Amino acid sequence: MTITLKLKPEVEARLVTHAAAQGMSVETYLESLVENSLAKEEASIDATTPQEKWKAAMTMLGQSPSLAQAPPLSDQALSRESIYTREDQML
Repeated sequence: MTITLKLKPEVEARLVTHAAAQGMSVETYLESLVENSLAKEEASIDATTPQEKWKAAMTMLGQSPSLAQAPPLSDQALSRESIYTREDQML
């Protein structure tokens, strides 16, 4: 694909400077900028997808019939003293 950009002279000068610093032509440098930008955007989208999958899995787990039949934990089972007593007994 060929794209024509109208850049301000100062932006063009910066672009030429950055491309030269990387040892690339302006065209190659712009192509790499676009590819990197797209990769970051896709990574950002991919980063949210696992969280959505995790939320869906947790929702399904919460609605599981076997979990609905399980008795709730007692206050004693969740107390700080009970947790630390069990840890001490394991040592």
